[in-house]
Amino acid sequence: MSPVPADAVRRELDKVLASSGFVRNDRLSRFLRFAVERRLENRDSELKESVIAVEVFGRKPDFDSKHDPIVRTEAARLRARLSEYYLNGGQADPWIIEMPKGGYAPVFREPHSAGIDFEAIKTGRLSSKVRFTLSVALAFVCGAAAAALTWRAYHEAKPIPIAVLPLESRGQDAEGDYFSDGLTSEIIRDLSIIDGMVVRSQTSSFAFKGKPHSIREAGKLLDADYILEGSVFREAQKLRINVQFVRVRDDVPIWSTRFDRELKDVMAVQDEISRGIVNSLRLTLGRGRRRYEISTEAYDLYLRGVSLPLRQGLSGYDECVGPLEAATAKDPSFAPAYAALAVAYAFRSGQPELQIQEQIGRMRAAAEEAIRLDPLLPEAHEAMGVAHARLAEWQQAQQSFHRAIELNPGDALPHRHLALFVLLPMGRIEEALDQFNKGLKLDPLGSPIHYEMALALMAAGQHKAAEAHCEKVSAEWPQKEECLLLARLRQGRLNEVIAAAQPRIENRDQLRLILACAYARAGRRQDAEQLIAGIPDPLYQARAFAALEDNEQTIEALERAAPEGPFRVGRELEYPEFAAIREDPRLKGLRRRVGLPE
Repeated sequence: MSPVPADAVRRELDKVLASSGFVRNDRLSRFLRFAVERRLENRDSELKESVIAVEVFGRKPDFDSKHDPIVRTEAARLRARLSEYYLNGGQADPWIIEMPKGGYAPVFREPHSAGIDFEAIKTGRLSSKVRFTLSVALAFVCGAAAAALTWRAYHEAKPIPIAVLPLESRGQDAEGDYFSDGLTSEIIRDLSIIDGMVVRSQTSSFAFKGKPHSIREAGKLLDADYILEGSVFREAQKLRINVQFVRVRDDVPIWSTRFDRELKDVMAVQDEISRGIVNSLRLTLGRGRRRYEISTEAYDLYLRGVSLPLRQGLSGYDECVGPLEAATAKDPSFAPAYAALAVAYAFRSGQPELQIQEQIGRMRAAAEEAIRLDPLLPEAHEAMGVAHARLAEWQQAQQSFHRAIELNPGDALPHRHLALFVLLPMGRIEEALDQFNKGLKLDPLGSPIHYEMALALMAAGQHKAAEAHCEKVSAEWPQKEECLLLARLRQGRLNEVIAAAQPRIENRDQLRLILACAYARAGRRQDAEQLIAGIPDPLYQARAFAALEDNEQTIEALERAAPEGPFRVGRELEYPEFAAIREDPRLKGLRRRVGLPE
């Protein structure tokens, strides 16, 4: 190695590590710093797989590379990330840091000695030999540089719409769906924070789960130019994942691969899928999700937890607490698990059979821990927004949701939750509808957002439009029938609602409520009162009593419902049944106590 000015190389190293591709990636940053420092100190003997595994990645001294490819996997990622940096932000740097394939000792070059013409790269004026060399260095980058320039010039102003269809589970495990569903969700999250892409929300993507479809059909319904689809086969600790990235307009796969890995490598596989897509489109990684070092067992529990609301709707938030708590116990440094847990606690905190204050305390602690562990995690700020709203801290809640949107503008969930947990409870109906409309552009097929949009439209008195959104809710979504009947009740279609609801009210409190309100409006007071007696939820009781114009029992039920939280009480009070008592001083006093504006 020719003598190089160590100070200049260290300055270059600091500049690279401060770039967007490295600044939030602790693992790659540690790897690069270790390799550069050892090389500058002429300690090349330490730049071997066994030493790097122990010193950089915290593996035990008995590390066996045959069973754990961590160093090789991360080295491939590091080479690709360095290439991205010098092709985009680092063209004018006085030094270049490279890590040639076949080893882990970096090389330091001045641009002219490296023979790299960055202007040629940008304009496509490369020889076929150089182009081939660069394509290898960039790991699966497809197409010639001239084509990349055309693509880039067009898409800098218009992000590429991409959808990830639910990965098909092909294992023998009856519960294998949770793993493939959770992995699908994580790939969507990985891709959604890459500059230049807009990724369709997971709820829209999951509308295709288990249903036959063509790529063109899915692309049209999701308004996506590219589709990622694939399958997962999991058996014990073995994992096989097949994926292909398909251009919708001509149904042509532009990138595909198969991963045969150990289960413990699942996060590296996620990253390789994201990088393969990025490279196939020649996107610049302007931002990157932080990579987490998490045990296989903890990650498996996390995937199990986050998949439950996707598969079961609102009831999934209750059931997901156990796996998510177990994931944080196994790995207390994994921020996404805390963020998901905080949202689940918020939903549970309205259940009177639980210790409400205990759930609220856990909610706040989990949200704060998620932000402490990863201040740039969008889900952490969204969880904090839910926590603030649960405590009627409205301004802080809005700030947290807007921060989540800023960090991940391609995600519909912060728009939904801003409307659902802040704007609707505060009576800001038009603003809530605006947020739902923004979310719908990102999640056009998602059952939850169509259901929530319908509730907002009912609060606005637009009952026919609300019914149209209820119709768009998937037949598998648990609240679809209630949504439709509620919209029809608002339109005065009482006989239709009564005939549909009567046979199916057993153990379905929301149907009982709708039927009680229909009876009340039809003048069947005794029938309504009998139904109300069997409804345990005081908020549902309050709405039914309001439909009966029984102000005393309405207020009494609302007083019992107050601990359920300001965002649920506030949303409920926007329903038209409560119009007659909105000026009642007792109701205004209750609103003040729970933190709602009068």
